Amino acid sequence: MDILAKITLIILFFIVFYQDHKERQVHWFLFPLIGLCCGFLYFSETITELFVTSILINAAFVFLLLFLVYIYSRFKLKASFFDSIGLGDILLFFGLAFAFSSVSFIVIFICSLIFSLILYVVTKKNTSTVPLAGYMSLFFGLTYVAYWFGFINSVYSI
Repeated sequence: MDILAKITLIILFFIVFYQDHKERQVHWFLFPLIGLCCGFLYFSETITELFVTSILINAAFVFLLLFLVYIYSRFKLKASFFDSIGLGDILLFFGLAFAFSSVSFIVIFICSLIFSLILYVVTKKNTSTVPLAGYMSLFFGLTYVAYWFGFINSVYSI
């Protein structure tokens, strides 16, 4: 069952990357599927209490991050919240909240944001928007693959 979840997750990450990069739109139902696959893989690696606690902390982190984006977009950019961040990005954030223990999630999440910024700057086209969900999906997919092939010791116990 783990192998099916792993293959499905990598395919889902690739689809999100492709759709967001090429079409700038991602089908909404992909994000709950990502959350289910990530949650299943994390749940199979940990105990129930830690799983539930981590998801609550991860979701709180995502809410805090979105609150800061709201404050920044409203007062600094003088723009609406959804002019600053896409709905697909938000849905991906919450889907990924099921992926790892809290410290691992925060570290990998921040690294994925830095990766997305670097990738956007390097491949910048004539657009002012960043395919954030796509770039983050690429990063998380690469992180999972690196873990499964032994290049990363653990993504669940930091």
